[in-house]
Amino acid sequence: MLTNPTRSPVSGRFKGKVALVTGGTNGIGHAIALELLREGAQVAVSGLPVDAEDGRRAFAAAGFEPLVVAGDMSDEVFCRRLVAETVAKFGRLDYLVNNAFSFIAKGLEATREDFLHSLKVGPLGFALMIQLTSVEMKKNGGGAVVNVSSISSWVAQPNRWTYNMSKGAVTQLTRCAALDLAPDNIRVNSISPGWIWTREVDKAAGGDRAKFDPIWGQYHMLGRMGHPVEMAGPALFLLSDDASFITGTDLPVDGGYNGIGPEGLGQTSKIAGSR
Repeated sequence: MLTNPTRSPVSGRFKGKVALVTGGTNGIGHAIALELLREGAQVAVSGLPVDAEDGRRAFAAAGFEPLVVAGDMSDEVFCRRLVAETVAKFGRLDYLVNNAFSFIAKGLEATREDFLHSLKVGPLGFALMIQLTSVEMKKNGGGAVVNVSSISSWVAQPNRWTYNMSKGAVTQLTRCAALDLAPDNIRVNSISPGWIWTREVDKAAGGDRAKFDPIWGQYHMLGRMGHPVEMAGPALFLLSDDASFITGTDLPVDGGYNGIGPEGLGQTSKIAGSR
């Protein structure tokens, strides 16, 4: 099992730039925001009110004080305030990372309210944030957006109509937004993580990563699960000028999940069991 992976930041890569990361107080969003800070960006993050203080403490422990705005991404009024406060604080906005999402995994038993909540916090929230932030990016001559999608947008999984439908909409939103914003020099891409050790997954494992990493990792060619910081590097690449000719694209960051068939599961189980 790979524990506590790290990455080497590209010093100053985002100096003078401002990034907004939704759901940046924990998990994948926090990792992306932290790496942006390490590479010189000024960063604003959103988080639910129950997470905001923990997020501030985690950033402070790493030596940073981003703008943390507490609220619910399903609320249009909050989304507008989030963008306004970011621009008021930093004077500009160059990058958006749409990460905050609702994980509701239901199928035949899903209610209309379940679907609506998944969509509001997910693709509808993503779309609104792209609309709002692109106005600011145009003032600077362009920018970039990274939507955090999922392997669940590409495959069928049991009892996941709500989540997979919403993530699938993110993938299509990425393409459509990229097309419409290309004339304004705003690139829009997405990443699709595999199974990642986030707070929710850790809770499902009862905190026993050593036990569950090879069990859940068998569905990935690498025989293990991913870590939030391993999502940050690809996201920062897509935001950076190194990806200047990439738009409307989804980048799987899934340890080989989407490339494996049932024939390969036995082999990956052997790999996982040897770790």
